[in-house]
Amino acid sequence: MSGYNHLFIPGPTNIPEQVRQAMNLPMEDMRSPQYPELTLPLFADVKKVFKNRNGRVFIYPSSGTGAWEAAMTNVLSPGDRVLMSRFGQFSHLWVDMAERLGFEVDCLDMEWGTGVPVELYAERLAADKAHEIKAVFVTHNETATGVTSDVAAVRAALDACGHPALLFVDGVSSIGSIDFRQDEWGVDCAVSGSQKGFMLPAGLGFLSVSEKALEAAKTARHMRCYFSFDDMIKTNDTGYFPYTPPTQLLRGLRASLDLMFAEGLENIFARHHHLANGVRAAVSAWGLKLCATEPKWHSDTVSAIRLPEGVDGAEVIRHAYRTYNTSLGSGLSKVAGKVFRIGHLGSLNEVMVLGALGAAELTLLDCGVKIEPGSGVGSAIKQFRSAATASTAKAA
Repeated sequence: MSGYNHLFIPGPTNIPEQVRQAMNLPMEDMRSPQYPELTLPLFADVKKVFKNRNGRVFIYPSSGTGAWEAAMTNVLSPGDRVLMSRFGQFSHLWVDMAERLGFEVDCLDMEWGTGVPVELYAERLAADKAHEIKAVFVTHNETATGVTSDVAAVRAALDACGHPALLFVDGVSSIGSIDFRQDEWGVDCAVSGSQKGFMLPAGLGFLSVSEKALEAAKTARHMRCYFSFDDMIKTNDTGYFPYTPPTQLLRGLRASLDLMFAEGLENIFARHHHLANGVRAAVSAWGLKLCATEPKWHSDTVSAIRLPEGVDGAEVIRHAYRTYNTSLGSGLSKVAGKVFRIGHLGSLNEVMVLGALGAAELTLLDCGVKIEPGSGVGSAIKQFRSAATASTAKAA
């Protein structure tokens, strides 16, 4: 195929050229005397992205799934009761991991297209007078369905009944792209991965931990080795790792953090919201619906778009790739074949989003979806221009 592949899945995301070049270097000695000059500032700067001032961050050579496991096995003990909710493939996988690691899981199954049921969480926590629930889990952004949940509201529910449970957050497809405030929201373990908002290849799992969670880890009894906090702390404090780190990814991380701080986190969040609004305008113009059932659930990093009856989502994905050299996200598990997804996070701008919408529109027409040619792209353009006009007027 001519041209290059257009990547609009919800991760891995597009890698900025500065980050790619930063990783294009010979292998280096990860135990050299000067290596801490790279790593110690990295630990400090990743904490800034999580907005964690008082705890610490761990950087694991893993995907976000590894950071999930690190959080649970270091901070909790076998048999601990945990409160979770399942409303998409990734919240499901977190529940599955908790069960396989031997925790007593109190799981609330919700409709796919909704998010964390804060009111039900509040009821369960208020009823737990003996404080048997040791941790509450929140999937901040459910990538499979394009749903964002309210972490601050869960913290408020915990505080309202004086419950001491730890708060765990999966922020793999949100942190670095959607507003996240670890200290302010009282989050004890926050997980992310390098291949989303951090604009890197997969391979780094980030775990940002509060002082409360670090204290809990001292008496937690779960078995761990590769993900041990103790091993990481001993070596990280001097700028090293207990095993061979992915040196090129860490160089890329330095470059990606520099780009993020140059733009400013608040500006990044605003840009993602702006671009997501363009996608949502296109979906509305097509006469289609998002998987997210209400606007309060809308994600600013990924839109899962429901297809009409009789249209196979898998064929939509195949056709976009083979005909237009464009990678769109597929439906997963319960929504497989029923939706396709557009990832709009990381390093991208309006013109890139319009390219994704153009490819999606061509594909939908080819697959027999009755939409007006140009309607989605045109509506996104109007949305972007309207927002730009409003911003200019506000600045004046």
